[in-house]
Amino acid sequence: MDFTFSLGWMFGGIGIILAGGLVVIFYRQIAENLANGVSSYEKVKLFGIITIVIGFLVATNLFSFVMTALIRLLFNRG
Repeated sequence: MDFTFSLGWMFGGIGIILAGGLVVIFYRQIAENLANGVSSYEKVKLFGIITIVIGFLVATNLFSFVMTALIRLLFNRG
């Protein structure tokens, strides 16, 4: 699979990065209202950081490349 730049992927990735950034900024309020409170502060921040990393992969259109390589590796299709 070859790399191609796409504006749609870039704007989608930027949206995902913004959503992850908001989760990291407001992790206390999210953890208190949606999770178990203090015990899940670090989990909510971790999910936000993982979302930001996935957003960078999507923005650079590498997410589909990584997922294709992973699926080929798992299902042994070369």
